[in-house]
Amino acid sequence: MDALILSCGTGGGHNSAAKAIAAEMHMRGHRTTILNPYTLYSQKLAAKIDSTYVSMVQNRPHLFGAVYSAGQMYRKLPCKSPVYYVNRRMIPIMENYLSNHHYDVIIMTHLYAAEIITNLKDRHIELPKTIFVSTDYVCIPFTEETECDAYIVPAKDLVKNYVQLGIPKEKIHPFGIPTDHSFSKTENKEDVRKRLHLDLHKKYILIAGGSMGGGTIKDTMDALIKGFSGQKDVALLIVCGTNQKLYDALASNPAENITVVGYTDDMAQYLHAADLFITKPGGLSSTEAAVCGIPILHTAAIPGCESYNAEFFQATGMSAFCRTPDEALAKATELLFNDEEASAMVQSQQDQIDKFAASKICQYAESCVLQ
Repeated sequence: MDALILSCGTGGGHNSAAKAIAAEMHMRGHRTTILNPYTLYSQKLAAKIDSTYVSMVQNRPHLFGAVYSAGQMYRKLPCKSPVYYVNRRMIPIMENYLSNHHYDVIIMTHLYAAEIITNLKDRHIELPKTIFVSTDYVCIPFTEETECDAYIVPAKDLVKNYVQLGIPKEKIHPFGIPTDHSFSKTENKEDVRKRLHLDLHKKYILIAGGSMGGGTIKDTMDALIKGFSGQKDVALLIVCGTNQKLYDALASNPAENITVVGYTDDMAQYLHAADLFITKPGGLSSTEAAVCGIPILHTAAIPGCESYNAEFFQATGMSAFCRTPDEALAKATELLFNDEEASAMVQSQQDQIDKFAASKICQYAESCVLQ
């Protein structure tokens, strides 16, 4: 089977989900191509779309929230969104690409790609089976205007949300968000800490702001650094992602119980090594942590889908959602030394999150092609 996986770099989660699906496809003997569709127009356009999004998230998260709110209001209008119409320009480019490359299935981990495919379908261009994979715990604006053969959603409890917005129930499959095998792998904490050169006897708090290190996570980091300063039995692991400004600010003022990491491909190792994970509530990063089985404290949510992610995780007992740095510090102290509460949270994660989502998605794709 030949699969085309369409994604964009507006946040690391979409590409990580695409890579997880591709890895599972390869294990099953299939061929895949991961493609940012805008690179077919120009590399410059693709880079501009990604960098504009990343800059907004890192530097002006409330502006992103305003844009998301506008999308929520716009979806109530009886017409297609601007996102749909902008992607009309991609019709001849994508049609030409597909006419010169054979694929049995197209899998999309980003809304923009689904909008491009919908434009092609509206022009009655023949396509293989199309599957959209959601990477957030909410039906984000304009998903309902897309036309795909199937929609993979993160949880059964979210099916109603998609149906209410107009997506046919028979097209919805709650397989979960796909994650790399490294997160579901059983690891011995002591062995992982030795590999990462970490102290075997301390309590470690892993703090991250997603691949972009965005939002107001810096305020939470400052509160935790101050709160745990001088405590010999607690250490902080801070992952800054691609946010070089954040990395430079933290690395320039090193402390004995703080380890600062830039962008890393070893996030699974750090999650397996830590005792508590504090993060902004990205859909993919939160799912990866839940698959690892580590207590999660959500904070610094970027207004929009991340707020919904945090609310879903808290409502299902998979995390605690703190809205201020001081609240995050107090809850971190409580979770770090309350084994009963931490264990209950991990159990809820195991009950809610399917660590075999990538496998189920690929299985479904295979069945579509066979049909």
